[in-house]
This record gives sequence, C-alpha cells and structure tokens, in this order.
Amino acid sequence: MSDGGTLPIGGGEMGAIVCAYDWASTPLGPLAAWPQSLKSTVGTLLLSPVPIVLLWSEDGIMIYNDAYSVFAGGRHPRLLGSKVREGWPEVADFNDNVMRTGLAGGTLSYKDQELTLYRPGRPEQAWMNLDYSPVLDEGGRPAGVIAIVIETTDRVLALRQLEESQAAARVNADRIQIALSAGAIIGTWFWDLPADRFTVDEAFARSFGLDPTLGRVGLSLEQVIATVHPDDRQGLVEAIDAVIARGGAYAHQYRVRRADQKYYWIEANGRVDRAPDGTPLSFPGVLIDVEDRRAVEAERDRAIMMLRTLNDTLEQRVADRTGELMQAEEALRQSQKMEAVGQLTGGVAHDFNNLLTIIRSSVDFLRRPDLPEARKERYLDAVSDTVDRAAKLTGQLLAFARRQALKPEVFNVGERLLGVAEMLDTVTTARIRLVTDVPDAPCFVKADLSQFETALVNMAVNARDAMAGEGTLTVRLVSGAALPPIRGHAGSGGAFAAVSLSDTGSGIAPDHLGRIFEPFFTTKDVGKGTGLGLSQVFGFAKQSGGDVDVESAPECGTTFTLYLPEIAAEAGAEPGDDPADLPAPLGAGQRVLVVEDNIEVGRFATQILEDFGYRTAWATNAEEALRTLGDDGGGFDVVFSDVVMPGMGGIAMAKVLRDRLPDMPVLLASGYSHVLAQEGTHGFELLHKPYSAEQLGRILSRVTANPRRR
Repeated sequence: MSDGGTLPIGGGEMGAIVCAYDWASTPLGPLAAWPQSLKSTVGTLLLSPVPIVLLWSEDGIMIYNDAYSVFAGGRHPRLLGSKVREGWPEVADFNDNVMRTGLAGGTLSYKDQELTLYRPGRPEQAWMNLDYSPVLDEGGRPAGVIAIVIETTDRVLALRQLEESQAAARVNADRIQIALSAGAIIGTWFWDLPADRFTVDEAFARSFGLDPTLGRVGLSLEQVIATVHPDDRQGLVEAIDAVIARGGAYAHQYRVRRADQKYYWIEANGRVDRAPDGTPLSFPGVLIDVEDRRAVEAERDRAIMMLRTLNDTLEQRVADRTGELMQAEEALRQSQKMEAVGQLTGGVAHDFNNLLTIIRSSVDFLRRPDLPEARKERYLDAVSDTVDRAAKLTGQLLAFARRQALKPEVFNVGERLLGVAEMLDTVTTARIRLVTDVPDAPCFVKADLSQFETALVNMAVNARDAMAGEGTLTVRLVSGAALPPIRGHAGSGGAFAAVSLSDTGSGIAPDHLGRIFEPFFTTKDVGKGTGLGLSQVFGFAKQSGGDVDVESAPECGTTFTLYLPEIAAEAGAEPGDDPADLPAPLGAGQRVLVVEDNIEVGRFATQILEDFGYRTAWATNAEEALRTLGDDGGGFDVVFSDVVMPGMGGIAMAKVLRDRLPDMPVLLASGYSHVLAQEGTHGFELLHKPYSAEQLGRILSRVTANPRRR
C-alpha cells in the first residue's frame, strides 16, 4: 500500500516501486515526511545507470535503483526497505563495518573485493569494486551511507583465464620447439636440370602415393604435382620456377596425397646449383614431414587469437565499467554539490531575513509622526548598525568565494599583531590570558590590512568560544616559514609569514575538522554564530596567495596558522589614517557623470551628490558615458561609475578614459567583481558597496581636489 508520498524525480521501474512502497511500516516513516536530504539522495540514485544502494539510518534501511536490482538477483524486491544486516546476512560483519565507518563520517573503497553471496539461493563467489560515502542530513551530520557497487566478477575470472591461457601458451611454445627440432626426413630427390631427369628414392615416391620403382627410373614433374593438393599446386609451381631462375636455397610447404588418399603437410628443402655462366645445373633436396608441426603451430595460432580477443574484450569491459563508475561518481558529486548549495543559500537567507526584520521594523517606527526624538535616534542607529552587519556578512561570503575586491598594502606583520593584541583582549574576556610571541625583526607582507585584522578577530573569537571563556590564547609570528602541504595541496619553499593562534580549548572532533572552513558550518548553538568567520579567514588567505592550516585534537586545544607571502623589507610602508569619523566636505558645483545601470542606485547616487553640492548627469551604461564625455570631457570634473555593468564594464571604461582624458578623475564603486578580485583596481580609486553618503562625499572631495589622482 502506498503512503501517498512523492519523490522530486523518478527513475525507471525502481522509481515506481519506491513511490508505491509502504514506507509507513518501516522506521523511515511515510515518504511524504522524509527529510529533503533523503529525498534528494534517493532521487539521484534512481537516475544512475550503475548499481547504487542507500543504507539509511543506523539500521541501514536499503533503497536502491534498477541496476542494483539486477545485481541483487533473486533477493529483489524483498531487499527494498529491509535492514542491510538482514538483507545480506552472509556478509553481515562486512556491512557492520561499513555502517560504523560511514555514520562516523568516513569513507571506504574496495577494489576486486571477494565475497560469498547467496543471490541464486546457493553460495557463489563474487568480486566487486565497492565505494562507500556518508550522506549528510540537513544539520550536516552523517545520516546514512551510499554505496556504489560495480561487479567485477567477469573481469576477475577473465583475467584468471588469461593467465592460465598464457601459461598454456608457454607450454605449447616448448612443444613447438621440440617438434621443429625433431622434424623427420621422409625422402630425397635429385633433379638434373640440363637433362630434365627427376629421380627420387622410394620414401619420396611413397610420400606422393607413387610407384616406388618409378622413382629410380625417373619421374616427370607433372606426375609429382598431380598428387599435390589442388589449392597448393599453383604456389608450388611458382616457388620452383622462382628458385631455378635465381638459384640458391629453396624451402616450401604444401600438402600431398598419400596412398591412403589423405593429404599430409610436407616441407621440401633443397638448393639450385648454377654454372659460372649462371646456367642451372642441379636441384637436389629432401622432404620433411611437418604434419605434427603444422598442427602444433595451428594450436599456437588459435591460442594467440583467444588471448587477443580476450584482451580486447577485457579492455572494453574495463573501459565500460570505468565510464559507468565515473558517471555514477559525477552524479553523486552533483548531488552533494546541490546539497551544499542548498545549505549555503539557506544560511544566507536565514541571516539576511533576521537583518531585514530589524531594518523593516525600525523603518515602520520611523514613519510614525509622534515618535520621540530619542527613540528616532535609536531606530536610526539600529538601521545603520544592521546595514554594517549585512555588509560584513556579504564581505565574509565574498572572502570565502575569493571574490572580494581587496586593497592590498605593505605592512609590518609584527607591529600590526601587537597593535591588534589590545583589541583581542577585549574580544576574549578577562579570564582568557593572551600571550604574544613576536620577534623584533620586521616581517613585511602585502595584503588587505582590514581583512587581515578581521581574520585575526575571527580566529580569536573561535578560540574564545572553544575555551568557554577561560584559558590561554597564544599569538605567535614566525618569519621566513615554508608553506607546508595543506588539504592535499602542494606546499611551497618560499618565505611566508606564519601567524598562529593557539588555544587551550576543547579541540575539534576529527569528523568536523575537514568542514570547519565551510560557510555556515558551525558546532555552536543556534543564534551563537553564523559559521562564516573561519570561511572569511580561508578566503582571505587563498586570495592573498597564502593558505590557512589547522591542527587540533579533542581536549588538546587547537592551533590555526595563517600563511601570507613575505616580501622584502625595503618595500615596507605604513598606511595612513583615514578620517572616517569626520563629516564629508560639501562640493562647489563640480559636474559629476554618474554611470550606473541599476535605476534605483543611479537615482539615489545622483540625489546624494546633489545634496552635497555637486551637479550631476546620469548614464546607464559605459558606452553612453563615453559618448557623453566625448574627446574633451564634456565639461565634467569627475566620473563616478559602477564596475559590473552589461556590455563594457567600469574598469574597461576607466582604462579608455585614462588614455583619452588622462586628467579626468575616475571613482569606481563595486560590491562584487571577479575582475577586481583577480586583477585588482588597476590604479583607480574604489568605493566598496554598500557605502554611506559620508563615505561617498569624502572620497569624491578628495579625487576632485587632486585631478590627476585616478
């Protein structure tokens, strides 16, 4: 009886069977109540052309596809919905280990694993390639095990047959050599070529089924050829004519009819002697019985052709199986990728909905005409703070994706670490002892200072939470360190600044260690962390040409080490202070060309600039902006442009203007650009979205006051 559930996708006969199955009678419950992770995994495996079975929950409830039903043989369909231990009792211990490993987050892989199965009702030996991987639920925990089963019994048996055949071929080769060396002479002849007199001994005559007395008197060549197999006569005549014409050695195999009227293989070996003037004189020779030799050679040739066919078949089977396995693995990877995307988008939506709730509620109250001034200020501050939090959230996402537009600058890591240490003291609380180990010698890197400090804070917060607010946090800098191999990536022998934060906390469980840099992955309670802090560290390190490593064990603390490429000391330069807390100066009627394809952003940007005292014009794309500016700048004092636009982008337009109007300042704005992330700002001023009105006013005042600053 069906429980009325549906799957997102079907798949052949098993798709219909799974949908119609009475899952309510199993520990999984009704199909409609299945978690999305289970539905997605089942939907994927049902479409796969190779045998796949899902073992769900601790009991290993079996759900499989059409290809696996063929593999299961007589046990299909009763395997569906059964516990794997009960479904395959003869390999229960093997599957117990599979479930223990998979539910702990581990993987297993076996090649040509030999098992004894009872598929046809009797024991049979089977060999197969088995790959087991955990399947994660919505919380990121292993909830089941997926198995890809590629039976290799035919290949294993064929390989064994090939080895046996090769051994037999070696024995046959020995027999052939013995037979060739023991060939028996069964007659002789002498041919007086000038007299055309052909005489043979009795053995020769009997070999051709002729009267032995004729051999002593002399035979005609026609009498000899008459007893040769019709298919071999033409070749024999041509071989004789050829050796008489050229002289020298002669050897030819053909079949002759003996007295019992049967044909036998013989080999004629002789030599044509010639006079000094080249005239053929004599043609003596012997006959050798090669019947047995030919039989052995035929057996050898047949053996070689078995072997060749078998090898071709094996290669094709291996290629087919490999293709099927790759297809299955690709389908599994796509399923896991979609699951990861689902978790990512779900986390983003959750956090942004929280932020939007604060903004929406604050705006609703601000619209009330009777709202007291003090409460108005409070709601305005809430909106501003929430926008900052939203900007930080998108910045962390872009950092993990390595798509943020960094502002690299040269700074002394040691000095910055000591400067940040005071801030970390406030982050980690009074019961956590902060220890710094920074060498006196300067160590310079070129990276985004703001992102560097954010990465330190994120790692410190992670350490604080791991220590439950009490313990020791050690911040250490090692200059000139080599980059070790990390997460399967090769290391580097170059000089790196290694900044490590070591805590005395609870450590990280082994099954979580490989996932800690995933966005929104967190072991903290709900509401106590977004799971993006370590993602920011990972993305910043990678985008800066370095990496981040982690070492940890339960109850033994954790050490995060951030590696950044070290540069020469003479390149060092300290950044200046940005008076971010000062009000933006007003404009004096300067003309600004705003280039923005988004209608709302373009309208808002022109309004802000006009409120600051600038005169504005608005182009919705780069091509229109270039036409407006012309060859002389069109009377404009500065160009304020978005980076990502349809058609020509902002950077490409700015490069054109740098060549055409070298004195025209260009200010770029972007919240995300893969071009900026990969290639930098190309020397142009950059304003990060979301930006405030004060930020726009300050930077625009600066670039218009310095016309040659682009």
